[in-house]
Amino acid sequence: MAKRDRRLGVWLYDERIAELKTTGQPYNLSLQYTDAARTRWPLNTPLLSCSLPLGSRWVDARNYFRGLLPEGQQLQQLAATANVTVTDLFGLVSRYGRDVAGAVTLMPGDEEPEDRPGGLVAYDFESLATEVAGLDERPLAIYDDSELSLPGLQNKLLLVREDGRWFRPTGGRPSTHILKVEDRRYPGLVTMEAAAMRLANRVGLTSVSVDVVSFDGVDCIIVERFDREERATGKLERVHQEDVCQALDWNFDAQRGRAKYEAHGGPSLKAAANLLDMHCDDPRQQLKRLVAAVTFSTVIGNADAHAKNLSVLHTSPGRIELAPLYDLVPTALWDKLPDRAAMHINSQRKLSLVRMDDIVSEAAGWNLDRTEAEQTVRNTVGAMLENLNELPEEFARLVDLRARKLLTV
Repeated sequence: MAKRDRRLGVWLYDERIAELKTTGQPYNLSLQYTDAARTRWPLNTPLLSCSLPLGSRWVDARNYFRGLLPEGQQLQQLAATANVTVTDLFGLVSRYGRDVAGAVTLMPGDEEPEDRPGGLVAYDFESLATEVAGLDERPLAIYDDSELSLPGLQNKLLLVREDGRWFRPTGGRPSTHILKVEDRRYPGLVTMEAAAMRLANRVGLTSVSVDVVSFDGVDCIIVERFDREERATGKLERVHQEDVCQALDWNFDAQRGRAKYEAHGGPSLKAAANLLDMHCDDPRQQLKRLVAAVTFSTVIGNADAHAKNLSVLHTSPGRIELAPLYDLVPTALWDKLPDRAAMHINSQRKLSLVRMDDIVSEAAGWNLDRTEAEQTVRNTVGAMLENLNELPEEFARLVDLRARKLLTV
């Protein structure tokens, strides 16, 4: 006997825009937009994702929804808690799809997001420290009342900040911050990541705030979510976004989970630029922002700027722009970490060998004027050098050296 379809309602902001189902194998996910969505917006509008344009047919949506879930040990633990296999994508998003990246919410049957407003469990410093210490056994701090997920490999948990206090969200309550624990193999990593994020803020490439907090000698970085926004009414709203792998319908699990890197078949900068060119109101301006982002990652020596660490915001139905930068780690500060460009720059694979002409030539391949591209590189480098005194000494030396090297012919 054939298995009965299992279905979820796919909500974007306050509207049910689609249905998600699985038949047969639970890793096969199919999506169909609702009649209401097809009536409200033109066909082929990239509504939920650039890879899922508005249409009338059921379409394969596994790569988009897989992109909402974590990787590695975190995914295994979430699956064990939900009593499903790691390949049961439908079971996983059914269990954890209330608070995910972007503005999408998954609800069973005819339920609406307002039917489950969620709640908050307060932390004090001691209980939060205990939570952080237990993340190896309880990734993402998942409990029976947790209905949340976040992509990535690193140990982290999701928090809500209200009235100067920290809370654990329950039942799909939207989180406001992400706490990430320092990898003990690379002491000082979160301090340098925080410094890189603050530098990106001063240069105008991100808008999020960061803090470094130590719990029982373990440093953690707490990052404000750019896909959450507090309205004038005081209500917290989700903001829709997706990473480049999702936007390109990319299976990043291929090549043993390494297909987010271009060296292992992952997306290129050209592919990301094509998304911006196709779906932006002002493609030229957004391509210049991409040039600035590439320049910034090159100068700080970030070899982990892969396609899942680059995202786009859906500013309105059918229109996108480059999202604020995040996960900015100057990997060049650790000799044991590779010097491979996560996304190749004018075919240059070694990040330390990238020069300004490589970035300009890469941008020219996106049909951006070479003169504009060069000026964007120079402006970005100049702004970074103006803020050296705000950086930790070791990081400042790295940025100064790589910035001046980048500008050499």
